[in-house]
Amino acid sequence: MKRTYYLFNPGILQRKDNTLKFTPIEVDENGESTREGQPRYIPVEAVSDFYVFGSLQANSALYNFLGQNDIAVHFFDYYENYTGSFMPKDYLLAGKVILCQVNHYQKAGKRLAIAKKFVEGAAYNMIKNLQYYNRRGRDMVPLIENMNSLTNQISDTSAIPQLMGIEGNIRQIYYEAFNLILNEYEMGVRTKQPPQNEVNALISFGNMVCYSLCLRSIHQTQLNPTISYLHEPGYRRYSLALDVSEIFKPIIVDRVIFKVLNKKEIQNKHFDYNLNKCILNPSGKKIFVQALEERLLETIQHRSLKRNVSYKHLLKLECYKLSKHILDIEEYKPFKMYW
Repeated sequence: MKRTYYLFNPGILQRKDNTLKFTPIEVDENGESTREGQPRYIPVEAVSDFYVFGSLQANSALYNFLGQNDIAVHFFDYYENYTGSFMPKDYLLAGKVILCQVNHYQKAGKRLAIAKKFVEGAAYNMIKNLQYYNRRGRDMVPLIENMNSLTNQISDTSAIPQLMGIEGNIRQIYYEAFNLILNEYEMGVRTKQPPQNEVNALISFGNMVCYSLCLRSIHQTQLNPTISYLHEPGYRRYSLALDVSEIFKPIIVDRVIFKVLNKKEIQNKHFDYNLNKCILNPSGKKIFVQALEERLLETIQHRSLKRNVSYKHLLKLECYKLSKHILDIEEYKPFKMYW
């Protein structure tokens, strides 16, 4: 089975016959390479994506090879911000699907119907997280009631800004629960670009990874990632990935954050604190992405398919469901946790 590879160290990625060769390099304070380390050989058929967190040297021949083998490369800067992706050729794009996708965006009623589904799914999964911890002795009842009250207002919304306001209020209450769930860390106010504390750093980093995962899943279907429904399409972002990720951030990212902090897999030593910002250091990133990968590879019994599927595969299934909706084949129903 293909897997994701995370490149944390600066290095050189090359094609070596039908294999990929990654050579780590040491760099000085000016960014100049000083010494090459032991190369690592990666079978191309084993790779689905690369996530690059350090500087990467590569040439066009390498990217041609990656494109031919349907391998994506996602880039992040030092401060954990997603900066862009190399994506293989959109060989699945279909004119009919794009026209239908645009039609559902341009017609206000159709757009709002899909956007409501994204918020309903996200809210439901956030509430399920709180119910999980409520059963384990954390008093979540007042927060759950407030979130349910807001969720009941979704059906009555008549415009996207109004819907976004409800979603923001639900998420604000949800983040208040983090202080009750986490044993030794506090959420505080949600801060990003840059995050101000450890919990915010994990949320920002995890959300960026989730966004990239959703982008990759969209790319593997006939959907166009620039045409979205909840988030406004922009000039320089794949906004449909933002829509889809709303549903899966509570299921994948947040549950991993609770696990790594409460089990002390990630501690203060795994963060860099400087210039009013807090970010994961390289060792912290390695621990966190390993925990995310373990979560993505976990399987559940899918109610409709009647077989086990991984959390990672659920992302692609979500995109297929959305495709069927815009083609008027089957009404879209967001994935909701049922355990």
